[in-house]
Amino acid sequence: MYIEPTLFVRVSSIEKITKQVKKFTLFPETGKELPRFSGGAHISTYLKIPSGLIVRQYSLVSHPDKRSNYEIAVRLSENSKGGSLHWHQGMKVGDRLQISYPKNHFSLSFKARHHVFYAAGIGITPFLSMMQDISTNRQTFELHYASKSEESCVFHSYIKKHYPNQSHFYFSDQHQRLQTTSLANHPIGTHVYFCGPEGFIEQFRTASIELGYPILSIHSERFSPPKPIVLKAFQVKIHNGITINVSKTETILEALHKHGIIAPYSCQIGRCGTCELPVLKGRVDHYDSFLSDEQKEANNCIIPCVSRAKSDKLVIEIK
Repeated sequence: MYIEPTLFVRVSSIEKITKQVKKFTLFPETGKELPRFSGGAHISTYLKIPSGLIVRQYSLVSHPDKRSNYEIAVRLSENSKGGSLHWHQGMKVGDRLQISYPKNHFSLSFKARHHVFYAAGIGITPFLSMMQDISTNRQTFELHYASKSEESCVFHSYIKKHYPNQSHFYFSDQHQRLQTTSLANHPIGTHVYFCGPEGFIEQFRTASIELGYPILSIHSERFSPPKPIVLKAFQVKIHNGITINVSKTETILEALHKHGIIAPYSCQIGRCGTCELPVLKGRVDHYDSFLSDEQKEANNCIIPCVSRAKSDKLVIEIK
């Protein structure tokens, strides 16, 4: 498996935030300061579990200027394949692990006159560092946060304490619903940011576009890529002649790594473009949010961490 440049850290504390969410504090093994990051950044974590090495990305929830440690919040997924399950049931204080340097594909826009964050569930996590960043720079923002209940609302007490005037909560068990109509109430020059389940993001992105928000003022962060409508096995031929099989349950990127083929990557959810590869032949089924509509129509490149083949075989180039 390709591994990007990493840092070694140890888990210095574990705190239960809600029934399903725990916060982990990661301390640098060297004792030196960690790299600074910007609001909205995340890290990749490399976890060694019985089935092998898996990589998972988590937003940094600590203050961007705090370099003595990093903090992440992990929600236990009902359909965990080992990532969140290991964090919740296997991780202990003192455990050592590898993490990537901070990366940011969901950064604050310096052109915004006002920032408005829309979060649902665990989608609050990238906004924590963003709000801290904005507060330090004395910019204006507001938060609209939807959750099932106050009890399940991640970091509810922290947000209410530190940002009481900027925060608005919507709890479904109290028959409160976050509506897209609130998008019409923001002043000109506002940038909107969405993070949460796929349906939530698409609903608010679509409403923003329909209301006339410029595309460049609409930002979103996905924790997982859209699910393919049809899953089928296919072949990928590399221009040097090697052919590999890609099963229904794996991505092209995973299949390449399994066969010892080095292919760089970063986000693994189709938004950063790090793993982009040229396509020489075959039809691509695009599921990324990185390539433009024109690039997808041209059918000459692919984001292999999420996109698949429409045809039975793809011919790609790896330099």
